[in-house]
Amino acid sequence: MSTFAPRLVHHINQYVQLRRALGYTFETQAATLHAFSRFVTRRKEPGPLTQQLVLTFVLGCRVTPNVRQRRYATLKNFADYFAVFDPQTAVLDPRVLPRSRAIKPVRLLDESELGRLLAAARDISPRRPMRGLTLYTMIGLLASTGLRSGELTRLDRQDVDLERGVLRIHRTKFRKDRLVPVHATTLDVLRTYVRARERAYSRSTSPAFFLSLRGNRWSCGGFHPAFRQACTKAGLDHGIPRALRPHHLRHRFAVTRLVTWYREGANVQARLPLLATYLGHACYSDTAYYITGTSDLLGLAADRAFGCEGGAR
Repeated sequence: MSTFAPRLVHHINQYVQLRRALGYTFETQAATLHAFSRFVTRRKEPGPLTQQLVLTFVLGCRVTPNVRQRRYATLKNFADYFAVFDPQTAVLDPRVLPRSRAIKPVRLLDESELGRLLAAARDISPRRPMRGLTLYTMIGLLASTGLRSGELTRLDRQDVDLERGVLRIHRTKFRKDRLVPVHATTLDVLRTYVRARERAYSRSTSPAFFLSLRGNRWSCGGFHPAFRQACTKAGLDHGIPRALRPHHLRHRFAVTRLVTWYREGANVQARLPLLATYLGHACYSDTAYYITGTSDLLGLAADRAFGCEGGAR
């Protein structure tokens, strides 16, 4: 009987522990490696770890080409590590699955569409109104602050200061904490939700700010399907090639903030570092990814640049 699969599983576990000990969260990569170990075990592969074996696994996943490339890269890095313990391990070619640099167009909702989405979220479960209120508040908070969905679901009660109107965001993508002030109208909605939550889940001991119907923390795995359900109910999927994702609200926030600054006559260039800090970015180039050239934004920027008798200013 081959010992390849058990040895592979053991070294994958060791590798994941090592990467996390070095400070990496390594959640997505760990999921890929564990899926690969199950694949090898199920097929009773005799070994060694070859490029063909990795490609068979990666190409069998029903995901986008870029996700396939990232999974292949994760397995390539592990193969380099595993070769220390199994010299028969192949050196995987990094050029086999090149990454596409094309960026799919982002779906930006206008005010009417956002209103429909929020209304659909509020009415998502007529028999369980607390679920609708929670989803409504979560989507509204994403739209008004540009939070990542993971940051949203990780919010604890102690992270939301209802007196000062400030969110404390921990464990961000770049492992930095930050403070996020919220608008007065957003704060009113959060306070309304908290009052309803305390009545509905008075016995819950969960530290989470947003609670599921079971009184536990909403996970991303629970939030995303509920978000999709609200989009369908709001009629936002009809004739649209790309489905709306929670992360698109982060793009919308960035663009809306720039449009507002232009209309206020503010020095937009001087305020871009503020936007980057608010979104939790380490540098402005990361923020630039979220700025989509909408007709409103481009028109306002052109007016600012060439509005003074046709000359730039």
